[in-house]
Amino acid sequence: MSTVLVIGAGGVSSVCVHKMAMNKEIFSDIHLASRTKSKCDAIAKSVKERTGADIATYEIDAEEVPAMVNLIRKVQPSLVVNLALPYQDLPIMDACLEAGVDYLDTANYEPKDEAKFEYKWQWAYHDRFKEAGLMALLGSGFDPGVTSVFTMWLKKHMLKTIRQLDILDCNGGDHGQAFATNFNPEINIREVTAPARHWENGEFIETPAMGSKITFDFEGVGEKNAYMMYHEELESLAKFNPELERARFWMTFGDEYIKHLTVLQNVGMTRIDPIKYQGKEIIPLQFLAAVLPKPESLGETTKGNTNIGVIATGEALDGSGEKTFYINNICSHEKAYEETGNQAVSYTTGVPAMIGSAMVVQGKWTGDGVFNMEEMDPDPFMDMLNQHGLPWQVEELDGPVDF
Repeated sequence: MSTVLVIGAGGVSSVCVHKMAMNKEIFSDIHLASRTKSKCDAIAKSVKERTGADIATYEIDAEEVPAMVNLIRKVQPSLVVNLALPYQDLPIMDACLEAGVDYLDTANYEPKDEAKFEYKWQWAYHDRFKEAGLMALLGSGFDPGVTSVFTMWLKKHMLKTIRQLDILDCNGGDHGQAFATNFNPEINIREVTAPARHWENGEFIETPAMGSKITFDFEGVGEKNAYMMYHEELESLAKFNPELERARFWMTFGDEYIKHLTVLQNVGMTRIDPIKYQGKEIIPLQFLAAVLPKPESLGETTKGNTNIGVIATGEALDGSGEKTFYINNICSHEKAYEETGNQAVSYTTGVPAMIGSAMVVQGKWTGDGVFNMEEMDPDPFMDMLNQHGLPWQVEELDGPVDF
């Protein structure tokens, strides 16, 4: 039984806190803090109604390290779960080091002024966490997170080595809006408009954003266009699977999304550099995010499924030659909303955040320093996915992907 402090009050946080409250034997005391306390209070109210559990709430600016340290010392958690914005990873890690508490997040740090996703800033904290006898677990969402665990489960149970890897992320849900993002608009649009990068023959190859497209038939969804993007788990997967010849990340987008995004780019609304407006500095993308529908508001209207997984080709563990396996999860937006009041994109990230937290507080995943999901035993995490709303399936394909 453990005390946890969750930072952030968006849809992912809502799912994670709801699922923690449903597992009282693991998370006995749950605390929730964000810049806007009213959002925390709304989550706490929903949790109380659905589970009967009480959640303590606080107002905090996660970038103010002294304030974060004071809150951590007040709450005395065994783990701080960072579900805030990626810009805030480093100050929260600093606060955890000063207060002497373990750390977990779902997305790697990125600077505010550049859409650049790299683990180098957080990996640089390894020695400090090691010397403090603390653990920092990075990327315990779905992608990154579950996709990394899927890959390592295949490597443990099916494949001796992995030669090629493709991550396929499909959101087949329809929210009924002309244009909206299913997770934080600012982060979503920064990811999509950044140049694509994939791992090939020992280096990252950069290509234009949305420049490579495939059509794939996703079970539970149907045929969708998927575009090659860069995603941070490619970096950690390449590091911990040095035999990889090629690794790519694909995400689906509908034609309406692409059309609206193209217009917004053309008129400058996706810029992340400050501009002057009526005597004040604003960042166009942050203004756009403020006027777009909030992802946590889309749960009631979103219908359909997500389908996220990995296809891996490599040398079979049993010595039978080269084989290809596809492992994935299909998640219903409607069922996610019924259980937690949130749509499936938040659900598929919030549940793994809860499971990763359980791994740490129960001592199933341990270590001093900074760690990625690939470094941990995949089996207990995979077991909990099946038990807590994200069941997975694996099948052998006839051969490697032809795209």
